[in-house]
Amino acid sequence: MGNRGMEDLIPLVNRLQRAMSGARLRCGLAPLIAVVGGQSAGKSSVLENFVGRDFLPRGSGVVTRRPLILQLLNADEEYGEFSHCDGKKFTDFDEVRDEIEAETRRLTGSNKGISGVPISLRIHSPHVLNLTLVDLPGITKVPIGDQPADIENQIRDMIMQFICQENCLILAVTPANADLANSDALKLAQDVDPQGQRTIGVITKLDLMDKGTDARNILENRLLPLRRGYIGVVNRSQKDIEGKKDIKAALLAEKNFFTSHPAYKHMAASAGTPYLQRVLNQQLTNHIRDSLPALRSLLQSQLLELSRGAEEYLQDPPDDAARRTRTLLRSVQRVAVDFEKLIEGSGDTVDTVNLSGGARINLIFHERFPCELAKFKSDERKLRRQITFAIRNTHGVRTGLFTPDMAFQAIVKKQISRLKGPCVQFVDNVSRELLATVCQCLSELRSYPKLQEETERIVTTEIREQERRCRDQVLLLIDLQLAYVNTKHEDFIGFNNAQQSCKLSSKKTFAATAANHGVAPPSRLIVLRKGWLTISNIGLLKGGAKQYWFLLSAESLSWFRDEEEKERKYLLPLDNLKLRDVDKSFMSSRYVFAVFNTELRNVYKDYRCLELSCDSQEALDSWKASLLQAGVHPDQAPPVDERGGGAPETFGDPQVERQVETIRSLVDSYMSIVYKTFKDLMPKTVMHLMINGVKEFIGCELLARLYARGGAGCSALMDESPEQRRRREAVLRQHAALKEALAVVGSFSTATYTTPLPPPVDSSWIRSPRCPPLPSACGKRAKSCAPPLLIAVSSPSPPRPHKAPSAPRGPAHTTGPPHRAPPSVPRRNPPAVPNRK
Repeated sequence: MGNRGMEDLIPLVNRLQRAMSGARLRCGLAPLIAVVGGQSAGKSSVLENFVGRDFLPRGSGVVTRRPLILQLLNADEEYGEFSHCDGKKFTDFDEVRDEIEAETRRLTGSNKGISGVPISLRIHSPHVLNLTLVDLPGITKVPIGDQPADIENQIRDMIMQFICQENCLILAVTPANADLANSDALKLAQDVDPQGQRTIGVITKLDLMDKGTDARNILENRLLPLRRGYIGVVNRSQKDIEGKKDIKAALLAEKNFFTSHPAYKHMAASAGTPYLQRVLNQQLTNHIRDSLPALRSLLQSQLLELSRGAEEYLQDPPDDAARRTRTLLRSVQRVAVDFEKLIEGSGDTVDTVNLSGGARINLIFHERFPCELAKFKSDERKLRRQITFAIRNTHGVRTGLFTPDMAFQAIVKKQISRLKGPCVQFVDNVSRELLATVCQCLSELRSYPKLQEETERIVTTEIREQERRCRDQVLLLIDLQLAYVNTKHEDFIGFNNAQQSCKLSSKKTFAATAANHGVAPPSRLIVLRKGWLTISNIGLLKGGAKQYWFLLSAESLSWFRDEEEKERKYLLPLDNLKLRDVDKSFMSSRYVFAVFNTELRNVYKDYRCLELSCDSQEALDSWKASLLQAGVHPDQAPPVDERGGGAPETFGDPQVERQVETIRSLVDSYMSIVYKTFKDLMPKTVMHLMINGVKEFIGCELLARLYARGGAGCSALMDESPEQRRRREAVLRQHAALKEALAVVGSFSTATYTTPLPPPVDSSWIRSPRCPPLPSACGKRAKSCAPPLLIAVSSPSPPRPHKAPSAPRGPAHTTGPPHRAPPSVPRRNPPAVPNRK
């Protein structure tokens, strides 16, 4: 039976597989023996001879339609177990066969379909050696029944999933009455094992060869050699199976066949099923022994990864009060740290896809809010009309000789009052971003849903309170501006300068200067922004929407073919340009804005406006802010039509026109001071009252608020979610399984004897496309065993048989075409075994 100490390593791996599968982990180093061969090659008979029982489905055509992982375990009792039938022992092997057929039909149906999901069967018996084998579907060429058209490729792919693994020994089964040089099993083995280190040849149906022919030279590995050689076996015939011939009697008949045959009696001790069992056991044992160091390293690395979490679970039981308090404290501290990192931009992980936290708040501070303020200066006609009405209402029935100060005060206060809307919206936007940031931080508490819910409620209430305080403070700032109009401000233009400005410069130039809202105009040479934009309003007949690289400077907007800026497509001056929002279309996900000329001129070729689109709201806000800095302001009024309906309103009294121009200049000058003040104070106010306040609350007050619920209420916050409970149980189960596996591996010594690997042989005959005629293993085929026409058509014709001549011992070197490199074979893991309740 071989080296008993070495054989004990095989049940080690079987125990290891059971332990790992119990923890739903896969041990990729567990070695297997895969049985590969064509249809009716005798694979199932070989397996049944190993077990000594009839338990596999038999028949013609494709019988094995799912991989069968078979573990043979030497034990005192004889029974079978399926992995999908937990705890059930099959003592009747007819029931084992029925269960294999039923489980096969469950996934493949009853019309010859196939599936790559394996069936796992363990057979305990005192009559077997410890082996782990995989019975695979036979290689077929033509589909039948429900089999797909590419059945050959699917079966080949299924076989490759197992034999591609370096830890899989290949048992290539070939019948003796077939041409060995064209064996599909040997060709597949050669594809994945070109050195022959993992391939063992098995020759079946030796008793069906014609008289006067034998396979002696092949079994002696002198003709068509393999590195590990061949082993001959004699299985029961179909007539023996139908006649219920006992396997013990079949094994005895096999022994008599080899001892009495003149060509095989000298090798009877190294042929037959018992010898094949011993050889496979020794080869598998050697392989397991070589795999143990790598297996131990893998288990140790996996155990190290789980140790920290498992130790925490073991040291802190979920119902322990001290553990709940400690976890609550750590969770709140982690939320405080994460919130501060997201706001301050010092997070451990940086989002490279979207803006979040402090970056989005910064966008509100410096891009969205200035754009909202700029919209107040956009409706020129409305402002001039309001000034006109204010001047006339101030004079009443009299005709005024001087520009009235009350009209200036009224217009300025009206403009300041309009700031309440964007300022309150500013506070609301920041509040929403704070809530989103808090939710992002609290996602770490999803293992404790009650704690997450209560923390979110407390922090949200605090943010709303801080938002109310901040809103009141912002309204107070507006009331302060309304309380006193400071015409002595150092940046205010004054009455005299306003009149001189109206006389010395055009209205257009002054408006462009004052409209910067207290921000100095940029230099003409400064590039304000670069980026990709799409011109989206070009018709399909003219090429449709196109994407260009845009460059915005202080006085022009130009676009190029690409970012290298070598081929400029167009240069658009910014004079008299304004921008407006464009609603997104129903099917579009892009954000669009448009620029147009206030003097009714074409902006680009024959287009009155240019619609530009970008892929995010952040990019849209950034382009608007840059255009605002360049002096291109938003326009709230409807777009100017092509017939001139938007021309400025004219006044009949020249004196009123001069007064309107003067007050308009004064209002622009004063409001630029106000805008500058609010653009500076609003971020500071919100930062102090809201953001810093929320940070301080989470860091200092949140834990106290949670403890205020009382002992029982605080402890209830730390109840685990069902997902966390399952995760904890899975971690502990995996940790225990890994420790058990390491203990099992460590309990065995690997310093034992192993058989050396045979020297390499020339196996190029397997891959040669034009193999010269070689003496066949079978000679003339018996008529009763001739293969069906289907096989004869799809397989090359065997060479003319003749009796194999004797040859000296040693590896044979055949002549022929040069050895071809084996094709690329995908290295994939076998599919998981499903558990059926």
